[in-house]
Amino acid sequence: MFFKKNKKEDEDKNFVKIASLLIHAAKIDENFSKTEEKIITEALLKLGAKNESLESIIKAGKLMEENSNQILDFTREVKNMDENKKIQIIETLWQIIYSNKEADIYETNLMRRLAGLLYIDNKTMGDIKEKIKKENS
Repeated sequence: MFFKKNKKEDEDKNFVKIASLLIHAAKIDENFSKTEEKIITEALLKLGAKNESLESIIKAGKLMEENSNQILDFTREVKNMDENKKIQIIETLWQIIYSNKEADIYETNLMRRLAGLLYIDNKTMGDIKEKIKKENS
């Protein structure tokens, strides 16, 4: 009983990993904007993060992203999520990328790698990309 895990603590850890992935995508073009941070915040809330935990989740996500040298650390949790939540995260990643109206080679390379790591087929990834691109143009 002493070592029983706290469900909220586990949820927050998962949200920290998701936040780390989203922050990584935002920082890959070396320009982490307020717009991107707002997209991340809204996405975490949509995925079920509690408003009162949000600030600490994002702070921990930034720290985790800074101290990690590979995206595998962030994708494990996402890979095991149900398909709808995975799609939400992919949409958010594309929203972050297109928040400045264009995708550079580092961002598109990241998304190609994530498609493989998260088991998202190329057609689905392309459809989501085009949808978000149209919404942001």
